[in-house]
Amino acid sequence: MKMYRKSVLGLSVIALTTVLFSGSAVADVQTQGISDNEIRIGAFGPFGGPVYLYGKLVMNGVAAVFDEVNEAGGVHGRKLTLVREDDNCKPEGSIAAVKKLAYSEKVFAIVGGACSNATLASVPELVKSGIPMVINSAVADAISTPVKKNIFTTQLTSSIESRAQLDYALNKGAKKIAVVRMTDAWAMARYNPLMAYAKEKGVNFIANLELQIDAPDATPQALKLKAAGADAIIFILYAKPAAVMMRDALKLGYNPEWIGETAINDFAAFQKQVGIPGALKNFATITAIAYQPTDPEMKSWATRLKKLFPNDELSTFNLNGIGSAQVMVEALTNAGRDLTRDKFLSAMGNIKDFESDAYAGKITCDHPRSHQCNQTPGWLALRDGKIVRLD
Repeated sequence: MKMYRKSVLGLSVIALTTVLFSGSAVADVQTQGISDNEIRIGAFGPFGGPVYLYGKLVMNGVAAVFDEVNEAGGVHGRKLTLVREDDNCKPEGSIAAVKKLAYSEKVFAIVGGACSNATLASVPELVKSGIPMVINSAVADAISTPVKKNIFTTQLTSSIESRAQLDYALNKGAKKIAVVRMTDAWAMARYNPLMAYAKEKGVNFIANLELQIDAPDATPQALKLKAAGADAIIFILYAKPAAVMMRDALKLGYNPEWIGETAINDFAAFQKQVGIPGALKNFATITAIAYQPTDPEMKSWATRLKKLFPNDELSTFNLNGIGSAQVMVEALTNAGRDLTRDKFLSAMGNIKDFESDAYAGKITCDHPRSHQCNQTPGWLALRDGKIVRLD
């Protein structure tokens, strides 16, 4: 009997210890990455390869905001530290990056996520860890829909962009609309909602063509589009293959309406890639960003970026990082000095009509209905040699 009672007592002590330890662990996770004078924020995306623009350059924009905030005294007296991980735009790389940031680097939150296929693969680990995540480049709707408590996005998602592209073509009076697309996970995340919306609108595409990311020539596609009489082309392409497509079509004297998306919103860079004077006359593209890097409103950011990264010139990719970082800082500020994960997530969910220095539209995170905080696509076009907003 005594042995039994002793065992019960021992089990009770163990149970109590477990409860206390679990409570302590939960508390530790809530304030992980926070000290009296620092908040550690993680970031992941590709550092190299053809899509480094959406990783490294976006992260540099985030770093520029953190530098400005730290210069002004930080958030409630705490400096922001950015901890970067390279995911190589691969699913396994993204999962590994989240694990390292959450469990080894022990950051408070993460901002980033460049490639849709890679970021989507990391979602189960993000949800499991509970670490707050602000997506700023990946566009796949499935990353943030249905709503996950700890994941928000400040990027225009695939369905928003796809609907806007088709609506633009129809509003221009196009009768024979075609699609030119890549075939990777990023492209499919855009293509599937476009096809669904086309069905909803009763639109049958006159041509539906593939073009690889590294294609050196698009003459066969250009000939097919011209022969079909397509009067509007919707791009689901990165800037490089889109430039090849336009270049080879223009060489054939073929210049319909070209409709881009957020992967092609640096006009100066895109014009250089196409390499033909006046090439963008019939080109318009969706943008999440309100400004071009050379606009006077962006001068202070160009100066700060150059100070931090002497080899960089301000780009729209940097501006994307700047916008997302400002949203994150707004939530950190609103969460107060007594910061926890839950308070930060609550502050993110309550952001309404926030105006950043970069985004074309106001940011509203409508928790719990939606964590897609950017619902406003802007449009850019070249008119009389000047880049103008169409919205």
